[in-house]
Amino acid sequence: QREAGGRQKTRVCSSRLSLCPSASSESAASGERLSEHRWLLVIWPWPPAAPFSPERDLLRPVRRENRAMSRRRHRDENYEQQHKRRRKSETAEITEMLEDLISTLGEESSAPMESNVDNVTKVLEAHLPNFKSKILRLLCTVARLLPQRMTFYTTLVGLLNASNYNFGGEFVEAMIRQLKECMKANLYNEAVYLVRFLSDLVNCHVIAAPSMVAMFENFVNVTQEEDVPQVRSDWYVYAFLSSLPWVGKELYEKKDTEMEHILSTVETYMKRRQKTHVPMLQVWSVDKPHPQEEYLDCLWAQIQKMKKDHWQERHIPRPYLAFDSVLCEALQHNLPPFTPLPHAADSVYPMPRVTFRMFDYTDDPEGPIMPGSHSVERFVIEENLHCIIRSFWKERMTCAVELTSYPGNHKIPLNYHIVEVIFAELFQLPVPPHMEIMYTTLFIELCKLQPGSLPQVLAQATEMLYMRLDTMNTICIDRFINWFSHHLSNFEFRWSWEDW
Repeated sequence: QREAGGRQKTRVCSSRLSLCPSASSESAASGERLSEHRWLLVIWPWPPAAPFSPERDLLRPVRRENRAMSRRRHRDENYEQQHKRRRKSETAEITEMLEDLISTLGEESSAPMESNVDNVTKVLEAHLPNFKSKILRLLCTVARLLPQRMTFYTTLVGLLNASNYNFGGEFVEAMIRQLKECMKANLYNEAVYLVRFLSDLVNCHVIAAPSMVAMFENFVNVTQEEDVPQVRSDWYVYAFLSSLPWVGKELYEKKDTEMEHILSTVETYMKRRQKTHVPMLQVWSVDKPHPQEEYLDCLWAQIQKMKKDHWQERHIPRPYLAFDSVLCEALQHNLPPFTPLPHAADSVYPMPRVTFRMFDYTDDPEGPIMPGSHSVERFVIEENLHCIIRSFWKERMTCAVELTSYPGNHKIPLNYHIVEVIFAELFQLPVPPHMEIMYTTLFIELCKLQPGSLPQVLAQATEMLYMRLDTMNTICIDRFINWFSHHLSNFEFRWSWEDW
């Protein structure tokens, strides 16, 4: 078989490859003689029969029996080895099947998502007795690496918990262990996803709401620590606020007094935060036509608006609502007391950033309306698109497909969101999250994937950037020039030059 690149793919060992060339006539003749010689050895006994020996002839049946036992033993050993290999092969096949089922859950499908979740649940339930540790490890991994599909996985865990309470408890414990390990290893971006996953388990009746509120209260209390860097407090506040679009309504309905206290603590902290770093991180030196807000300020404004709207949110897929009759009967687990790890000299927290804004609802008057800058839906969409890039950035074609197949793409101007999010990462200061060339190749794949729509949006964005070069950060100008020249070189330098 040949792969797309033209390389020959072979699974035959090298010793077997030496036998592949056809034998010459001389070697064939020697082979025939060898076969004939072996045939003669079989027909003609050698050495000749010896004279009768009582000791030898009386022991012959015993020796025959020993030889027979040896042959049986050899056959038994072969059978055991083959059985072990077959059993190992079956285990590997089941493991691969489980990985495929779990990793592809939430992908675009012709079948209803609720049906897919239900089918995967039944398969996992059948294999829990023999593959529980593997299933636990897989679910913890996707919670950390595929946050854009979180609600599908939390629904899956909720259904498994409803049928197997012990499994639900073990999963919660495994998630807490993984959260602590991520924080020790300074993997704070992944730790945010784990916190968000745990909070959404409240919606699936896996975790009790009071214990989740207690955990968030411990997070926010970090803002009252002394002699710690501001980025530490920022991360804990962000981990709390960024979970509220998913679970804010549920927590506020059950623990409104405690939630008011936590939000009051956050408000006090937001008023005394230092923001001297913001001008250095802004792409443009002016706030017109779109303000370049500090990321935590922007998220805080979005959460305040969501609270004013009675915690309503209209974009997150919530498949667990279809299983409410099953999930509401499940027993819930309490989170173990979670104390934030103390600050250490080697702790490396995420750097602050600015929320990049380029488009608003006026830029696409004919299509779906783009959510406002302080709408929580805007945060959810941008956050999920960033998560997709973070998950698939090494495979640009897969990344482009995942971006364009984002759920609910018919309700929003998806191409505008995609272009804005990619430029937000490309222009992020002081350095972008990934190599600059990655964003160039990603734009090229997106234009190939949707030639009838995305190039027009990209051209519109390019003209906007060109018109605002006089107020743009110098480093961002260099990145813009590098991207644009590379992009044009891949499309034969075709552009509407007469308009310039």
